[in-house]
Amino acid sequence: MGALLLPVGSAVAVGTGVLAFVHGLRSLKLQRVLEDTPTAKVRSLAMGLVELQGAVRGRSRTNAPFSGRDCVWWEVVVQTVRQSNKGGKQWSTVHREVSGNPFYIDDGTGTALVYPQDAQVSAGHVISEETGGLGVPEPYASYMSDRHLGLRQLYAIGPMRFQERVLEEGRTVFVLGRANPKPHAVDISMDEEALQATGTDAVGARRVREVDGHCMAVIRKGPRDPAFLISDRSEKSMTTEYGLHAFAGLVGGPLITLIGLWFLMELMKRGGFSQPH
Repeated sequence: MGALLLPVGSAVAVGTGVLAFVHGLRSLKLQRVLEDTPTAKVRSLAMGLVELQGAVRGRSRTNAPFSGRDCVWWEVVVQTVRQSNKGGKQWSTVHREVSGNPFYIDDGTGTALVYPQDAQVSAGHVISEETGGLGVPEPYASYMSDRHLGLRQLYAIGPMRFQERVLEEGRTVFVLGRANPKPHAVDISMDEEALQATGTDAVGARRVREVDGHCMAVIRKGPRDPAFLISDRSEKSMTTEYGLHAFAGLVGGPLITLIGLWFLMELMKRGGFSQPH
């Protein structure tokens, strides 16, 4: 058994090193994008990849599924235990959902409309709760039932973790995304039923039409953009973090790969792959 584990472990090390190197390259690319993209003001916003910092303003009403908190955007993640080793838990995501509600960002000079689809969000308040197995309490049980999670009863037998991230009105965020010209549809009168479907009442509908009409641009992820970031951390801290990730991946990745390859070569020299007679 031990003779089999050595080559398997070596192959895993090679794969882990290659993956770490790839992540390091991506982190380096994001670090350079953050450094090369100056933070702009909405009032003088140019179309293309931009950085903005401002306060989040809600465009429609929404409530987080687990806590019921009023917010402008939410994300929930449902996880099960994939493996428990030496008292630690490794979680596997079995369900993820985001609200997708567009919201405004206001930096005091103007307002832009943010469509958060495909964004990497590290902003807002996070709540996490774990269950011990043999069922889950409310509101999680009703949520899984409403979403028709087919294996929910099987999931509930073991430990589960439920996470909720909410982005609330007024929170200051940093956004790296692509600024696009405001579509003509934003300028014209909006359908009352469409607005009500997003949780916007008659008074709110008038506000949406008014604010949309003054929006300078729409921020979203471009098809070739390296990332679409929404964070409540500063640009400096994010640049430092991606730099550390890049260093770890670009230096540690090849080192782990070389160690794995060295072990594989040594096993081949000693006939470590041969089966005992």
